Amino acid sequence: MKTEIVVFVLTFLFIFLIYELFLVRKCKKDKKRKKPVEVQYLVNRYQLDLKKINYKRLLNLISVVSSLDISLVVTLMSIFDGFLLQLGIGFLGTVIMIVVSYSMIGMIYKKKGCCKNG
Repeated sequence: MKTEIVVFVLTFLFIFLIYELFLVRKCKKDKKRKKPVEVQYLVNRYQLDLKKINYKRLLNLISVVSSLDISLVVTLMSIFDGFLLQLGIGFLGTVIMIVVSYSMIGMIYKKKGCCKNG
């Protein structure tokens, strides 16, 4: 049990640091830069209006949610033995976590009225 908690915390901190360095800081410095895939997905899927959204807060939320998703999947994979089982859990877990977490983010912003038509 302690091992899984340590794996979760270390994975979360590592992935969060990478997201902060490469996603949040790069996008804050270079405004002309192309939007990250995560932001583009939310804009296209939920018709979010980036003018109504605090972009820095959105990037920070994406980095926290993605780090949490990856950490949960890695921790779940570390519980099981067998490479193929871990691979299957990793693939399915990643897809499910991404779909669920980004749909929750999109619904939250939609409920706040940050849509293009709302």
